[in-house]
Amino acid sequence: MLIAIVNPNTTASMTDAVVEAASAIARPDTELLAVTAPTGVPSIESHIDEVHGSAAVLAEVERLEAAESAAARPDAYVIACFGDTGLPGAREAATGPVVGMTEAALMTAALLAHRFSIITMPARTIEQSDRVVRTLGLGHRATVRAVDEPVSEVTSGSLHLLDLFVAEGRRAIADDRAEAIILGCAGLADLVAPLASALGVPVIEGVSAAVTLAEGLVAQGLTTSRALTWGRPGEVRS
Repeated sequence: MLIAIVNPNTTASMTDAVVEAASAIARPDTELLAVTAPTGVPSIESHIDEVHGSAAVLAEVERLEAAESAAARPDAYVIACFGDTGLPGAREAATGPVVGMTEAALMTAALLAHRFSIITMPARTIEQSDRVVRTLGLGHRATVRAVDEPVSEVTSGSLHLLDLFVAEGRRAIADDRAEAIILGCAGLADLVAPLASALGVPVIEGVSAAVTLAEGLVAQGLTTSRALTWGRPGEVRS
């Protein structure tokens, strides 16, 4: 199957790192297509950035859906931005399922732990994580914390931030009674193993979780409901 991993920002190095990490867990018959926003902003760190990123996600999904060859059209899409930038519009436009990394990470954590904490970055993006937590009805189980560093700090790897994530993870375990940690930014995959070792709890990376969920949905022949909320414009059944 073909899964497009869509990065809403214009930083191709982050896209490449995310796809490389996801390739390690993808099924042997899964091909991952790297998609970077051709225009917009280099990182999604504000509500204005989200508007630009959302427009880029929709444009790229529509472009891929318009491919003349059915083989070139993705079977599913993954949104590789914490906060799931552009997810609702992408679901309306795509034929196959669209999985946001934030929803995927939270749903995965809910299967592994009663309480869990997101550690996002920078601090001003906490609301984007809170929004998805509220949408999924997980406010009684999830907390959101932050390492106050810009996303540009992880465009070439994130191991240099390990100590900051370990410290915040320990506070989440002690103060929030977190039993699992969710990495709240694309491009943090290299922290999974060392952070899990340091904290002794599961550490979940959202893009990998989203790829696994997307594979499962395609394997079951499932895609987005068109009954109402994500029905295509002009085709909604009331």
